[in-house]
Amino acid sequence: MQAADVMTTNVITVGENADVRQIVDLLLKNRISAVPVVDGEQRIIGIVSEGDLMRRVEDHPRRRHSWWLGMMAGDDDQARDFIKQHSRTAGEIMTRNVVSVAEDASLGDIAALLEEKHIKRVPVVRDGKLVGIVSRANLLQGLAVKGVAGVAGSADDRSIRKALMKALPENAGVDTAFINVIVDHGAVELWGVVDSEAQSKAAGMAAAEVPGVKSVQNRLGQVPQWVWAE
Repeated sequence: MQAADVMTTNVITVGENADVRQIVDLLLKNRISAVPVVDGEQRIIGIVSEGDLMRRVEDHPRRRHSWWLGMMAGDDDQARDFIKQHSRTAGEIMTRNVVSVAEDASLGDIAALLEEKHIKRVPVVRDGKLVGIVSRANLLQGLAVKGVAGVAGSADDRSIRKALMKALPENAGVDTAFINVIVDHGAVELWGVVDSEAQSKAAGMAAAEVPGVKSVQNRLGQVPQWVWAE
């Protein structure tokens, strides 16, 4: 199984001139911990993570505590005040020289890379352009299906996965930003979270109707929308 078989393809990105406020809003609203920075041709030039944001504030001599954890807890007045006064852009705070992998990188190689570099995710590129991202969660999902991460997925499995990622939002009304699909010889596993049990059932039904799918294991959890309401 390879990066192409488990990667998240609906990747949220920002440009180099995106300001800190915009990045923080994206991370919070989309429940993610990092965002790739790309140029006009979708070539990755950096990545901004929670750690980059926290270090930016910790570097300020008058602010020795992390506002990020406070913001996540809801007490964000001080954080927003700091951002307003010290707005920076993605290009100024991002981590450069981003480690990336190709679509055919094995899950075993990716696991070793994450461990070696002490990172939580790795962008996937094709001809230098961003096409996906593999997080620790994606990796574990793939390993749970395959066990030993050395076998590549088939072309049929990838076609099914592509069709599923299209069918879930179109037929089941499910946002694939929070869902990952693993396909192994036509056997499908759905991972991630949805807003309700009804969405979970709809996703399972939509998956079962995709040509080539032999079985569906629905592992979707439910997180009600009100939990994320501002």
